[in-house]
Amino acid sequence: MTSINCIVVDDEELARALLITYIKKIDFLNLVGEAENPLEALPLMKEQKVDLLFLDIQMPEIKGTEFAKMVNSNTKIIFTTAYSQFALAGYELNALDYLLKPITFERFVTAVNKVKTNETIEKSDAITIKSEDILYVVSDSEYVTFHMGDKKVISNQRLKTLEQELPSSLFMRVHRSYIVNKNSVTGLKGRDLLLSEVSIPVSNSYFDHVKKELF
Repeated sequence: MTSINCIVVDDEELARALLITYIKKIDFLNLVGEAENPLEALPLMKEQKVDLLFLDIQMPEIKGTEFAKMVNSNTKIIFTTAYSQFALAGYELNALDYLLKPITFERFVTAVNKVKTNETIEKSDAITIKSEDILYVVSDSEYVTFHMGDKKVISNQRLKTLEQELPSSLFMRVHRSYIVNKNSVTGLKGRDLLLSEVSIPVSNSYFDHVKKELF
């Protein structure tokens, strides 16, 4: 797996230390620097390629939301802050995620998994995909992932909107987090749909409709 270079920018030493501890536990993350403020972070980011920035919002001199506007668009940003009211500002800046302090390791893992990339994964906000190529779609917070055999495409949109856009003759919602291509379904095992070797959960509210429609 490709290593992801990351930097932590936070004016609180304990907050930086916690994130660094978490980063060292993730094999695909490579810590290349830490900074107390954006002014210290700038030279670090010029010296090396930075794929991911953990960025506090409330900092003296330059706020994280302002610094984010100066960062290269190829660098993904995960905001960290103790103030939930800044979440909207973070998403408006197209941040990858927003972590509210105190940050748990479980929540940290969820956030960094969004930036995990390889040659078969692309991130796109304007997607051009043939409907018939999609096996299933899974939602993760603000993102959806299109699964197409050995390829995945991640898009910043909601599953509910996507459900309305995909042709109902080919796709159906089977769970609050899943839409499947009807033609890719190979069986039903208990409450799980089988798509070859992939198992997709079917929620209670959709189960009767799924059985009637597909079986």
